[in-house]
Amino acid sequence: MVKGKVKIDRKTKNLVKRLRPDDIPVILHEDIDEVAAYSLLEKKVKIIVNCAKSFTGRFPALGARILLSNGVTIIDDLGEDIFNQIKEGDLLEIKEDKIYLNGKYLCVAKYLKKDEFEYFYQKSFKEMENLLEDFIENTFEYAKKEKGFILGQFEMPELKTKIAGRHVLVVTRGSSFKKDIKAIKSYITEVKPVIIAVDGAADALLQEKIKPHIIIGDMDSVSEESLFMCDEIVVHSYPNGYAPGLKRIESLGLQAKVVACPGTSEDVALLLAYEKGAELIVSVGSHSSMLDFLEKGRKGMSSTFLVRLKIGSKLVDARGVSKLYTERVSLKYIGVLILSALIPILAILMVTPPFQYFFYLIQLKLRVILR
Repeated sequence: MVKGKVKIDRKTKNLVKRLRPDDIPVILHEDIDEVAAYSLLEKKVKIIVNCAKSFTGRFPALGARILLSNGVTIIDDLGEDIFNQIKEGDLLEIKEDKIYLNGKYLCVAKYLKKDEFEYFYQKSFKEMENLLEDFIENTFEYAKKEKGFILGQFEMPELKTKIAGRHVLVVTRGSSFKKDIKAIKSYITEVKPVIIAVDGAADALLQEKIKPHIIIGDMDSVSEESLFMCDEIVVHSYPNGYAPGLKRIESLGLQAKVVACPGTSEDVALLLAYEKGAELIVSVGSHSSMLDFLEKGRKGMSSTFLVRLKIGSKLVDARGVSKLYTERVSLKYIGVLILSALIPILAILMVTPPFQYFFYLIQLKLRVILR
């Protein structure tokens, strides 16, 4: 039997902020993605209740596989009606194949079994091939409509932060982004790039004691702490100017610039760095593959294709930087290292009889000279 208090949210990225190891997370997340899975694992959950399908089989979404491989029990596909009956703080009990809510029977527990899942997971690779043609067509169809995105039809806001001639690090909540941040810490320390965090990626940077200069996004997942810590906030609004995130910023007594254009906030961040004259743009956690976009519910990648078409000569992936970048060691560090090595050697010599006699002779000679 499993028993615990409910934490519930339609957005998994918001849920994990409130989650404790003894809670039971209730989500409505179809095709759980890799980032969501790892964020749940970080909270040390033992079981999750998903009222949507954790894995539809349309494409090889990685989330459910990651959770199952790490021993997390998944109760799956309970339906939105069940989700609407559960409230934050409710007591949930799971007894074998039955679920009880506040002591009353709720529904049958449908478990996602690892062996059955693996069969459909392997099968999904063939399904993904069928999706590829539609994905390509959607990408180019919308690229024609959104080409103004890179042709200067959308104005970028003026910034206080100086970007021209500097390296810019753009951090997004994507695959392995936390690992990549750690891998390029030496680059950040030495080069001191302008750091642009896309929404909730700012929180991951603060966990590594790295302060973002600019936060850009719709502001739906970034913490208040990050918003108060950064130097500038840029709210990404819809092309018509509607910016739900701006209300949140204003309610906190903060100021923000607004950029109204199509595309993802990651695309806007990359384009902003380019338009402001960045010498080099380093991306962390970027979404670039078909799987990345399908996991986010997108059927194409038009804006991403257009942005990379424009800024390609200045854009590098953080993984390449971590492999190619070698931190220069200063003379100060070398001196400290040599001194640290000499101290134990001198200590040993001082207690060795021949060297004690040698130091005694030097002492006598000094006395004669001083007389």
